[in-house]
Amino acid sequence: MSYCINPFCKERHNPDEQEICLSCGNPLLINGRIRLVRPLTFIHNKFNYTDVFEVEDIGIHSSESQTRILKVLYWNDDTKYAELFHREALILQSLKHPGIPKSHREDYFTFTLNDDLLKLPCIVMQKFEGENLKQWIESHGKITEKLAYNWLFQLIEILDLVHRSGFFHRDIKPENIIFQPNGELALVDFGGAREITKTYLAKVSTSGGTSTGTSLGYEVTTVRTACYSPLEQINGQAVPQSDFYALGRTLVYSVTGISLVKIKSDDETGKLLWRDKAQHIDKNIADLIDDLMAPFPGQRPQNTQIILQRLQRLPLQSKIQKITTSKTFRISGIVVSLSLGFLIFFKIILPGIANAFVSEGEKLEIANDFQRAQNIFTFARMIYPPARFSISKFYLEQASRHINNLQLAKKYYELAIKYNERDVDAYNSLAIVCRQMREVNCAINSYQKILEFKADWEGYYRLGSFYDDEGKEELAQKQYEIAIKLNKNAVVAINNLSRLKNLEKDYEQAAKLALEGLSKTKEPKTQATLYKNLGWARLMQKNYSEAEKYLEKAIDLDNERIDAVCLLSQAQDALDKIEETKLWWEVCMIAKSNIPEVYIWRQQLVDKFINNFKSPS
Repeated sequence: MSYCINPFCKERHNPDEQEICLSCGNPLLINGRIRLVRPLTFIHNKFNYTDVFEVEDIGIHSSESQTRILKVLYWNDDTKYAELFHREALILQSLKHPGIPKSHREDYFTFTLNDDLLKLPCIVMQKFEGENLKQWIESHGKITEKLAYNWLFQLIEILDLVHRSGFFHRDIKPENIIFQPNGELALVDFGGAREITKTYLAKVSTSGGTSTGTSLGYEVTTVRTACYSPLEQINGQAVPQSDFYALGRTLVYSVTGISLVKIKSDDETGKLLWRDKAQHIDKNIADLIDDLMAPFPGQRPQNTQIILQRLQRLPLQSKIQKITTSKTFRISGIVVSLSLGFLIFFKIILPGIANAFVSEGEKLEIANDFQRAQNIFTFARMIYPPARFSISKFYLEQASRHINNLQLAKKYYELAIKYNERDVDAYNSLAIVCRQMREVNCAINSYQKILEFKADWEGYYRLGSFYDDEGKEELAQKQYEIAIKLNKNAVVAINNLSRLKNLEKDYEQAAKLALEGLSKTKEPKTQATLYKNLGWARLMQKNYSEAEKYLEKAIDLDNERIDAVCLLSQAQDALDKIEETKLWWEVCMIAKSNIPEVYIWRQQLVDKFINNFKSPS
């Protein structure tokens, strides 16, 4: 049986040998290669915005016919759905992992029906054999502790690639995870995935909690699944840690075999009360699952690497817990430890004991029993010096959880450094917090510490950027110059130095640096900044035509470069392009910008406007 792709076709199924739909006359072989074999969604549901089919693909990537999946968008006049659909195609093309559906550039296309009235965006992707986890659990029941660990490890490894590639899924649930015959898991349906950008995070951080956007008018499409979406996602404020919440709940369903709607929650904390229904699950694994499902994003592990590190420690922690809670260990622990020998003691038992003390100290710290926590941490470090690294990581996690409380975050970063004084990342995070708190000496000391331990170009660039923000332009230039000397391809340093040269009216050097930077990067937004600096230099050299060309190029590459807009209005004013000048002048005046030069140029434009149109006295 072959199916017609036309959603308005009255009789969509056709005999196998048919090439043209008997009902509506549209081709049954899409793009000369794809035949729709079986619908995977209810194709007569008018509320679906997509149809999904199993298809035979005889085309590009194999000499033999392949069974694949075709997703078709019908509401392509809706910007929201079209954007999600296109984003899914781009994500699948960019992510390369055996647990993520493969899709190629030519697998995203638009198919036009015979009447030319409807154009259907399509994505073809890999089909994974097997059952989704909901089907698997319904057939086999709840999973073992060993399988829970295995599934969690597999899924975090997949999410690690997704998050590090700059995306997050937003719709993790049993139905979107496939258990393949070889025991490997696959994560599917990236239709709700988002790109992790500073712009997006800024949108959700300022959101008023609406279902379709934010209080500032930004569009943030909400994806929700009952029982699996956390509160921030329901309110249109999903973040990467929202994936961890959904993953934790998927694990709860898997280890209990019970629908989440049937599991009660604690009235005060909102936490699922599931552990009594999965008593076969080790406490350490259960603790990790609960941490993944913490009510607020800041209380969850902050990235996949932290979760992977905890997973790698779990088998040893479980063994130690079983030993230390046994009656034999409590009564004759000293005798037993001596019999194990010095080698085992120093390689296994001592680190385990130290880690147990570290875990106890962590609990006391979270419970605000700071003095006892510090005493225990000191003891753990004394009996096993490498324990300081675990303590430092704990304080780094605490700092990230309290990043909205700058004073507390600073305290935790300082404690993290106390236990690992060579942690460059901790110094950098402390510097950022100090900058936000306007504690200049703290920030400078942190950046200088970084350079003591790792004197690379990035360290000098960070310090230069700090001086730049503080208006200490001479000091900033020196740091940028050192960064460029250490790495001739440090485009960010080249760009910032070009801007400073413009500010000190060394326009020839500013232009030279901008051209040098343009020869070293293909990244559009970085190119836009460099073209802006080049256009600025040419404007001040009174080469107005070149200035106009470069500034227009900057705006084409990044239409949010308001500084380029303000400069372009000046260049076109000098070229007597009255209408264009007026247009860009208005944009310069009303658009949002926190760039210091923009405020100066706005005032200059206002002064010029007043002088030009002032009534004669």
